[in-house]
Amino acid sequence: EFSALENVMMPLIIQGRPVKEAEKEAEKLLKTVKLLPRASHRPSRLSGGEQQRVAILRALIGSPKVLLADEPTGNLDVDTSALVFEELVSLVRTHKIGALIATHDLALAKQMDRIVYLDHGLLR
Repeated sequence: EFSALENVMMPLIIQGRPVKEAEKEAEKLLKTVKLLPRASHRPSRLSGGEQQRVAILRALIGSPKVLLADEPTGNLDVDTSALVFEELVSLVRTHKIGALIATHDLALAKQMDRIVYLDHGLLR
């Protein structure tokens, strides 16, 4: 079980980036979502919203061109879901990452630039 910092760093470590460089980039991202003070905490010591933000940062570290997210806030309460989704949208826009986000929550979907519906197997 890795700490929040180690979880965010992991993709860069796997890519072969130097540990100090990965740590610096992960700390920068953790700071953007106000999780730097919780960087040493293991998942069991983080709330559901904090765990979800760590997962989102892990997906965003290394500046991918596209982010695929399936119900990124599906397991969160309404208030935490709104906060985490707002942070996700902000990070995607700040880092200019294309995002395909699947959600059943229309209020969250309306925050995106474009909405595509899947209805009986057809995109519309």
